[in-house]
Amino acid sequence: MGTNTSGTLFLIPSALASGSEQAVTTPQVIEVLRHVRYFFVENVRSARRFISALKIGVDIGALEFYEWHKKSDFHSLDAPLKKLLAGTDFGVISEAGLPAVADPGAQIVAWAHRHGVVVRPLTGASSIFLTLMGSGLNGQAFCFHGYLPIDKGARARKLKEIEQAARQGAAQIFMETPYRNNALLEAVVKQVQPDLHLCIGVSLTSPDEWIFTQPVKSWKQNLPDLHKKPAIFILGQPSR
Repeated sequence: MGTNTSGTLFLIPSALASGSEQAVTTPQVIEVLRHVRYFFVENVRSARRFISALKIGVDIGALEFYEWHKKSDFHSLDAPLKKLLAGTDFGVISEAGLPAVADPGAQIVAWAHRHGVVVRPLTGASSIFLTLMGSGLNGQAFCFHGYLPIDKGARARKLKEIEQAARQGAAQIFMETPYRNNALLEAVVKQVQPDLHLCIGVSLTSPDEWIFTQPVKSWKQNLPDLHKKPAIFILGQPSR
């Protein structure tokens, strides 16, 4: 419910692809960015670049950014958190896409709820849901696993678990750091049974985006080069 005296914590989606900022940012987000002056961000340079690219007349030099990573602790943000509790509005901006989804910003949101701060998520692009929408796989039941283990043995076990869940009907969504995409794709086509379908969504909202779904055996015959390209992977069975 929130208190009457604290500020509002706005969850501000950022662009997925450079150059798409003005096309994908909603009027609601722009309105918030015109009045919020304090931000918790995953990366200061990315956040500044995103706001600058919108060209909405905001003085970037007058904004204050506080970096928050998965290993950060709340003592490092003591002053801005007190400011939020005292009535100042703050925004949360992720590196790309929706804050607090596959993103350390979720910890800030959890803190806000514990302290009665009003949280307002804003609409924006999500590579996870854009890929699911375009996959033709089960949009009624799905599970997001985030990043798979780097260790080959642990990754193989996780893929087997994901495959079994996919055969039960729910689409299984996962991702990887872009420079390890090719290794993950090779593991998928090697370890997952060839009849299961795999959707890959690449460089969403950019001019080079593509989404394609086909059986694992078809991917195995012609692996795309995904090196350093943001990608989302979904295993499942086509909707009937």
